[in-house]
Amino acid sequence: MRFEEASRIKNLPPYLFARIEKVIAQKKEEGIDVISLGIGDPDMPTPEHIIEEARRQVGVAENHQYPSSVGMLSYRQAVANFYAKRFNVELDPKTEVVSLIGSKEGIAHISWCYLNPGDVVLVPDPGYPVYSGGAILAGAEPYYMPLTAEKGFLPDFAAIPEDIAKKAKMMFLNYPNNPTGAVADEEFYKEAIAFAKKYEILLCHDNAYSEVAFEGYKPLSFLQIPGAKEVGIEFSSVSKAYNMTGWRIGWAVGNPDVIEALGRFKTNIDSGQFQAVQCAAAVGLNGLQDAVEANNEIYRERRDIVVDGLNAMGWNLPKPKATFYIWAPVPKGFNSASFAEFVIEKAGVVVTPGNGYGDQGEGYFRISITMPKERIAEALERMKEKIGKVEF
Repeated sequence: MRFEEASRIKNLPPYLFARIEKVIAQKKEEGIDVISLGIGDPDMPTPEHIIEEARRQVGVAENHQYPSSVGMLSYRQAVANFYAKRFNVELDPKTEVVSLIGSKEGIAHISWCYLNPGDVVLVPDPGYPVYSGGAILAGAEPYYMPLTAEKGFLPDFAAIPEDIAKKAKMMFLNYPNNPTGAVADEEFYKEAIAFAKKYEILLCHDNAYSEVAFEGYKPLSFLQIPGAKEVGIEFSSVSKAYNMTGWRIGWAVGNPDVIEALGRFKTNIDSGQFQAVQCAAAVGLNGLQDAVEANNEIYRERRDIVVDGLNAMGWNLPKPKATFYIWAPVPKGFNSASFAEFVIEKAGVVVTPGNGYGDQGEGYFRISITMPKERIAEALERMKEKIGKVEF
């Protein structure tokens, strides 16, 4: 018996990284030594003091019961403390912070809170697939804002048609950016907030990479800009800063009405995150950030290996200030998919085709530096041997 899928599922494209995982598994079955520079999943361990707190909290009987869907107050206070120290942003942990089972969960679900079928949501292109995926599941219609190299991979708000801007209910932004590695300054956020106010658009900023930055650069929080709380919220997590992607713990902060709505939604679909995990994450947020700085020095070294290696082959890439991604154009004679296929077939190296992040990603590929530097260097050597000098 075959059951017909709901239209919301039929309209949902396959998740990019699920396809990449299948390719890697297939090549390994063929006996190929695959080096995956595809998925952005930190390879370094969670800091020991966070692990030790988790061990301790697992043994606390109170943590074995249902948690609060919106999160322990102590965890939400830790998020507020972090924002005060890191960004000089004051948050009320009771009304302006909600815990998430990873920020991906909240990014997907915020569309269900504010979008009705047929509503318009502004989505960056290229961009993290969950922005459009969550909107599609809610029955909304994404309008894709092109991110181009000429504009520094920032959306051009003036280029959005007036009728689209008036219909739009929500907008996603993400800086430091996945997949491009681009960053945004205070002037950009001021422009974004003014645009959101003018058209009464809920602005959702994904700040997942705020702590992965190099050579003294400190990414901003959208909430540092005056007026931000009036128009939106910010998502983030401990995943990238503390190598905790598998722990699944994050937050949304900002406008109290929006935070309440997201928390109300969560009370109906999940029972919150295991309290031992919340306690461990709080230790990371409240403690010294030495491990974050050490991680970033490792990522900086890996970034340099990739950029210097590609540039020696004919690319002309700047070194990104933040994230652990390198976004590069494909050489002459390739599109995104054919280049990714060529690299894995000839060199056994996985790169992510740029068109997996949207139509504007066509002509690009992404490399993630979440592998040991020796393996990254080997991957670049393989690419150099099989590809040689490139032209554009």
